[in-house]
Formats: sequence, structure tokens, C-alpha cells
Amino acid sequence: MKLLAIHVLMSIRGAAIALLCVLALPMDLHAQAYPVRPVRLVVASSPGSGVDIVARIVAARMSETLGAQMVVDNRPGAGATLGVLNVVKAAPDGYTLLMAAPSLTISASYARDLTYDPVRDLAPVGQATTGHYVLVTHPSLPVNSVKELIAFTKARPGQLNCGSGGNGNSTHLAMEYFKSMTGIDLVHIPYKGSGAAVTDLIAGQIHLMFANITAAVPHVKSGKMRGLAASGDKRSLALPHLPTVAEAGVPGYAVTSWFGIAAPARTPQEVIAKLNAVLTTAMNARDMRDRLAGEGAEPAPGSPGDFGKHLAREVAIWAKVVKSAGVQ
Repeated sequence: MKLLAIHVLMSIRGAAIALLCVLALPMDLHAQAYPVRPVRLVVASSPGSGVDIVARIVAARMSETLGAQMVVDNRPGAGATLGVLNVVKAAPDGYTLLMAAPSLTISASYARDLTYDPVRDLAPVGQATTGHYVLVTHPSLPVNSVKELIAFTKARPGQLNCGSGGNGNSTHLAMEYFKSMTGIDLVHIPYKGSGAAVTDLIAGQIHLMFANITAAVPHVKSGKMRGLAASGDKRSLALPHLPTVAEAGVPGYAVTSWFGIAAPARTPQEVIAKLNAVLTTAMNARDMRDRLAGEGAEPAPGSPGDFGKHLAREVAIWAKVVKSAGVQ
């Protein structure tokens, strides 16, 4: 009788283990199969903006090895917070991602009544690129250097207008930082995305702006806009003839542009790991590096942890810029 009870107990235990294995199998298969449908890459800016251009290049390359098409979905508005909110509220399954840009970290200290935390509510996948903004003017403006621009503007306070990708957008804060360091007075005209601002600059509707270098390069090279300086702490590989803003007469000025991919918080780690591996492979491809270089972007792949630390640093940096520039 005792032997029979032991036998029954062992049989039950064996059946339970087998059941657990069966229940775990679909989860493993699901992780291995991801993705089984198109992945949406949200861009919180309008088509033609710097982040949009890079997102489309990255999405096309990642689609080749991810196993499913990555589709860019433009969601501009509200200083780029609408697109971010769309991702934050999405299911954490890896099928809705964000092409993150500096506006993500600016919003933490600039946007009022922000309903999400850019660090807490997003899971970093990896950084894609780093780069610059370019201080550009319409060719009709009679200035050829940063010093000439400052002098021309100071002689006409409040008469020149500058565009940006929207209130709180990185192109807005880059200009506000520049204004605070030079003492010039410009009228800010926010657009619903940097692409629209670039279009109006080319058309002569606005006088100047800080444009993402990816969007600016072809127009600077064609002469449709005049490049005066790059915003970073070193010269751009895409426009090496341009000095940095600091070199051009504003010591200490340095603002960098960057793009990366993030997912909703609580996205499974195996999904994050796969996306990071695919992104890293894409960014390390030589032809990819060459293509991005032509657009003014420099590949900067890394781990999810590295990108998470980068986001936290950016939040702190932009908080100081907002405060020092007195932006309301």
C-alpha cells in the first residue's frame, strides 16, 4: 500500500513537471518567433525632420534582419510629447517602439503637466546615432559668420525670427541656449515638427534656426540655406568646413544631437535584447555608416544599459539649459 502511494505521488509529480514544461513552451516559442507582424517605429516629429530621416534609414536596414517590416509612423505635436505618449501607452510587446531624440529628455524639465517620465516609462533599446545641429540662415540674410549674425541681430532687436520644431523641441532649446549666451533678441516661431520649419526657412518665411544636421546637409550643400556653425564640441564629419559655435565666437556653447530606440516599460528583456542586437548589427554595417555620414549622422551603437545612462544624463543636462536660458 505504501509503495502504491509513493508510485502515485511520483506519477503526479511527473505529470505536474510535464505540464509546466508544456505551459512554458509557448512562451519560449513566442520569444524566439518575435516578431510575427510589422513593428511600428514612432517618430514624434513630422516627415523630413532629422529624426525622421534617420528613423527611415535605420528602419529599412533593421527590417532586413529583424524578420518583419519596421514601419515608421510620424506622430508630431506638443513639443514631441504626443508621439512619446503614444508609445508609453502602447502594449509592452515590442511591436510599438520610439525613435527617441533629445526632445524626449528636454520634456522632462520643460513640458508642463507631463503625464509620463521619459526614463521610468520607457525601456531603452539602444542608441543609434550621434551628431550636431547646424546654425543655418536663409541665403538672403547678409551674414556669413556667427559673429556677423550676432552683430546684425543686435542692431535689429526683435526684427528677425527663428524657427524650431516646436515649443520644447531640441531645435528650440538649442536656439534659446544660443540667445542666452549671446544676448540677441529673436522672435521664436514654433512649427509642428522641424521638417516644416526647414521648409519655411528655405522659402524665406523665417530667417534662421538650428536645424538637425541630417536635415540641413543637403540644403546647405545645395545653397538653399547658409550654414554658419555646427553645435557640437567638435566639427561635423559631414560639414567639416563649418566651425563649431564655440570656435565661431561663443565659447562654451556645445549641444549634441542623438537618436536611439526605446520601447514601452515592461517590454520583455528577450525582446529588448533581440532589438538591440539587430540595431547594433545595422549600425555597424560599413555601408550603413557611409550612408549616415552623408546625412550628417555618426553611428553610436551600444547596450540598452548604456543608452539608459545616456538618457538620464541628458535629462540632467537639459534641465540646466532650461534653467540657465530662462525658458518658460
